[in-house]
Amino acid sequence: MSSDVEAGEPSDDRREYEFRKVLEELDEFEGSGTQLVTIYVPEDHQISDVVAHVTQEHSEASNIKSKQTRTNVQDALTSIKDRLKYYEHTAPENGMVLFSGAVDSGGGRTEMVTKVLESPPEPVQSFRYHCDSDFLTEPLEEMMGDKGLFGLIVLDRREANVGWLKGKRVEPVKSASSLVPGKQRKGGQSAQRFARLRLEAIDNFYQEVAEMANELFVPERHELDGVLVGGPSPTKDEFLDGDYLHHEIQDLVLGKFDVAYTDESGLHDLVDAGQEALADQEIVRDKNLMEEFFENLHSGGEATYGFDQTRQNLVMGSVETLLLSEDVHDDVVAFECPEGHDEFELVDRRAETPTHECSVCGAEAEAGEREDVVEHLIEIAEQRGTETTFISTDFEKGEQLLDAFGGVAGLLRYETGV
Repeated sequence: MSSDVEAGEPSDDRREYEFRKVLEELDEFEGSGTQLVTIYVPEDHQISDVVAHVTQEHSEASNIKSKQTRTNVQDALTSIKDRLKYYEHTAPENGMVLFSGAVDSGGGRTEMVTKVLESPPEPVQSFRYHCDSDFLTEPLEEMMGDKGLFGLIVLDRREANVGWLKGKRVEPVKSASSLVPGKQRKGGQSAQRFARLRLEAIDNFYQEVAEMANELFVPERHELDGVLVGGPSPTKDEFLDGDYLHHEIQDLVLGKFDVAYTDESGLHDLVDAGQEALADQEIVRDKNLMEEFFENLHSGGEATYGFDQTRQNLVMGSVETLLLSEDVHDDVVAFECPEGHDEFELVDRRAETPTHECSVCGAEAEAGEREDVVEHLIEIAEQRGTETTFISTDFEKGEQLLDAFGGVAGLLRYETGV
C-alpha cells in the first residue's frame, strides 16, 4: 500500500494483507525523540475537528526546546493536514489512522514518512493523538490479531443477554428479564402447584432466550465461528441440555462457562472465561483447510502447490480456494524474452532482480514489473472469483505450507493435470 490515500474498493483479503504489510513496515520505523505522530480518527468524527486539533498541536509544538524535534513534529503535522484535504466531512467507514514523522534512514539521516490507513477491520473507537519515538500500531495489531464472529449468550433464571464477539469487540444486542418466581412460595399455594408453575415459567424463559438467540444467530449461521454460553449452574446446563436452540446453532456451541453476572458485563466475562476455546477456534478453520489440501494432494486429486503451478491454475480459473501462508515475504518478477515468452520468477524481497533465461527458447529475458507475490496472486484470484485464505504457521501443517510448498497452494474446483 502506498502512502497516498487510495481509491477503489480492494477485497477483504487484499485489504487484510495490505494492512499487515504496512503494520510490519511501521513497526520497523524509529524516530529520534518524540517526533512520530499517530492519529486515530473514528468514523463519525468531523474532519474539520481533526484539522483544528492538528493546527493546535502544530502551534503548541513551537514550544519544544529541541530545534530538530520541533521541526520534525511540525513537518509531520503539516503533512497530515495536507492529507486531510482529501476528505470532506467525516472519516471513511470504520474510521482511519494517520501516521507521519521523520524516521531514521541510517547514516545519521532521516526520511519523512506519511501513511494513511483507511477503513480498518474493526471500527476505531475513539479519537486519539499520539506523539512518540515509535508509531502507535498496537490498536491496529489487536484488530488484525483476532478475527472471527462468535455468538454470546449469558443467562440465569432472572435475566439474559445475547450479543456478538466480533474480533475483540463485544456487542450486546438483546436482553430479557424473566417472570420466574423465587423459590419461596406465597401462602395459600400448594407446594406441588408452586413447583409446577415455577418450572413452567423457567421453561418459558428459556424459550424466550432461545428465540432471541435464534433470531440473531440463525441468519448468520454460515459466518459464525462458534457460540459461547455462560451463566451459573445449573441454568446454562438446563438451557443447553433442553435443546432450546436451533439445531444448527446448538451444533456451533464451543462450550459452557461459569459466569457470575448475566447483564451486559456478563458478556465480557464470558469472553474472558472462554479464551481457551476461542484461541483453539482461531486455527480450526486453517487446520480443516490444510487437512483437505493434504487429503486431495495424497489422492492425486484437486490440489495445487508452489508458485508456478498454483499461478497457472489460478489463471485457468480452476482454483476454488487460494491458500497463502501469513509469513510469505517474496516478490515476483515478470520476464519477457525476445521471442515474446512471458515467465515469472520468485525473488527474495531483499535481493536484487536476477537475470533470467527463458525456459522455452533459452534466450535471456528482460525483467519487467516487480511486485509483492501475495498481491500478485490475490489480484488474479479476484479476477477469477477465487476465495483467498491466509494460513497461520502456529500449527504443524501451517508450517508445512510455508516450508515445504513455499507458502502458496490451492484447493481446485476440478483436476487439471497442471
